[in-house]
Amino acid sequence: METSVGLSTVLHKVLLSCGIIAAVLGAVTDIVAGLMKPGYRSDTQSASILSAFGITTRPYVLPFIVTANTLMIAFAVGVWFSADHNWVMRVTAGLIAGNAVFATIAFLFFPMHPDEAMNTYANRLNVIFMGISVLLFFLAIGFGAAANHTWFRYFSIGMILIFFVVDILALRGVKPALGGAPGPLVGVQERTMMYGDLLWLALQAVVLLRV
Repeated sequence: METSVGLSTVLHKVLLSCGIIAAVLGAVTDIVAGLMKPGYRSDTQSASILSAFGITTRPYVLPFIVTANTLMIAFAVGVWFSADHNWVMRVTAGLIAGNAVFATIAFLFFPMHPDEAMNTYANRLNVIFMGISVLLFFLAIGFGAAANHTWFRYFSIGMILIFFVVDILALRGVKPALGGAPGPLVGVQERTMMYGDLLWLALQAVVLLRV
């Protein structure tokens, strides 16, 4: 059996399954890295600290992050071939791939430098690339809400609303924690969004696999 664009059914399912694997790998990497760093608190410290320049967990975290992002790009290819004539779904696929590309560039070439001020060249580039990455995924959820016609549409809308609320509540705590110092639940804010993104990714894969 072939899809409408000539992609084998088995390969198509493998590509879509990459979304689930990427989500699980991303979550496990963050949890294990947090446990590996002495004194690290996941509720008050930024998740970016675990992959920051000069931090002991970076050599462990980096290959897994790159692998997870590569799997996300493969998943985006699967989403593209799932779209058929649904151009909104293809936009969603492009945004997911773009998110993975910008995040990978940030982690590999422009990691956070926790021992420097946030207005330094390196940290500014990290914020820019990670900011673009987050924006692209946020847009992917929005377009995904429009592209899907099942319960997943309402789930996506709910995720967007939750992200807005979490961002508003956490505005006071973001700046102090970026450098690694404890802040008012910035880790909770980041991980609510991060794990929410990973959950959305896995569920989108499940929805498309069932179709």
